[in-house]
Amino acid sequence: MRIRWLGHAAFEISEGEKVVLIDPWLRGNPLAAAKPEDFEKVDVIVVTHDHQDHLGDAVEIAKKTGALVVAVPELAAYVEELGASAQGQNMGSFADARGVEVALVQAFHTCSRGAPAGALVRMGGKTVYHMGDTSLFGDVALIGELYKPDAALVPIGGFYVMGPLEAAKAVELMKPKAVIPMHYATFPVLEKSPDRFVEEVSKRAPEVKVVVLKPGESLEV
Repeated sequence: MRIRWLGHAAFEISEGEKVVLIDPWLRGNPLAAAKPEDFEKVDVIVVTHDHQDHLGDAVEIAKKTGALVVAVPELAAYVEELGASAQGQNMGSFADARGVEVALVQAFHTCSRGAPAGALVRMGGKTVYHMGDTSLFGDVALIGELYKPDAALVPIGGFYVMGPLEAAKAVELMKPKAVIPMHYATFPVLEKSPDRFVEEVSKRAPEVKVVVLKPGESLEV
C-alpha cells in the first residue's frame, strides 16, 4: 500500500488498482501537491467532515471520476444533492465500499452536517487510520487495540486540532507501526513544523516510526 500526502489533511492511498482519496482539499490549499483535474481514476473518496478544508474538492473529483464518496449519512446526503454518488455509513465498524473496507470512528471536533469522524481504510491486509480533525481522546487506545493500524495520519497543528503534545499522547495510546503528521503549516495559526511532535513522540512512544513527508511524497507500508 502506498500513502501519498497531498498537503494539509489530504491523502491518496493506493493498493493494486484501487485508489482512495481522503479529505481532498486541493484547490486553494497552499501546500497542495496535486490539482483536482490530475485525478483520472479514483474508486473511493472518504470525507471526515464538512469543513471546506476537508470536503474540499471531493464532489468535483467524484463527479469527474465516478468515485463513491463515503461519509456520515447527513454529509453523504448533501454530497448526493450536489450530484455525486455517496455511501452514508455511520461510525461503528468496517463496511465495503466498492471493494475497499472503510470504517468511520469518532473524532472530537465540530461540523454542520452530522458528526465529525476519523476513518480507517483497509486494503490488501494493510490498515491506515486517518484521524480527521480531532482533539485528544482516550478511546484512541481502543482503535489501536482493535485495528492495529500500519500507519496513522495524525493532526498536529493545534488551534483547530491537537497540538504536538496531545498528538504525541494519541500516538502513545494508539501505538501504530508508523505515524505521519498532518494538518500543520497550512494556516498562520497552525504549528509551523513537525519538529515538536517528532520530539514528543520520541519520548513517549520511541517504538513508533515517525515519517515526516513533504507534500507529494509517499510512504509504502
